[in-house]
Amino acid sequence: MKISKIMKTDVEVCGLDDNLAAAASRMWDCDIGCLPVLDDSGQVIGMVTDRDICMAAMTRGQVLRDIPVSVAMAREVLSCPPDATLVEAEEIMRSGQVRRLPVIDSDGSLVGIVSLNDLALLAEQEMGRKNKELSAQEVAATLAAICSPRAAAEPVTA
Repeated sequence: MKISKIMKTDVEVCGLDDNLAAAASRMWDCDIGCLPVLDDSGQVIGMVTDRDICMAAMTRGQVLRDIPVSVAMAREVLSCPPDATLVEAEEIMRSGQVRRLPVIDSDGSLVGIVSLNDLALLAEQEMGRKNKELSAQEVAATLAAICSPRAAAEPVTA
């Protein structure tokens, strides 16, 4: 099965110059944990998560409306194409320790997003089937890899 079959196509996004209060508000309103960050041409240039927002607020000691998304976002964007398999997407999530992947087409445009939650829901639907696309054990292994502690990074200071 290809990622295009399970990805969400109605993706909430934010811009580089949006502030973290606006990003947090959009996440709250849509019940999501991350937003792809787009440049003026619509290309994905970063990802900002709810955790990124919390850490930026704590380390900078500023209110969220005074902190641009560009300060908190991850600039290294791990993604997959719509024709990636479930296994390929899972491997990217595992190796990059990320829970969500923007789905980007050959022109570099954002066409969707796929999350570990999407994979878990599919695995649950397939329980008991003989020819599974994805097993609960595979999803559990991906979650375990994502949750493994990363090497400690230098703390960000204001």
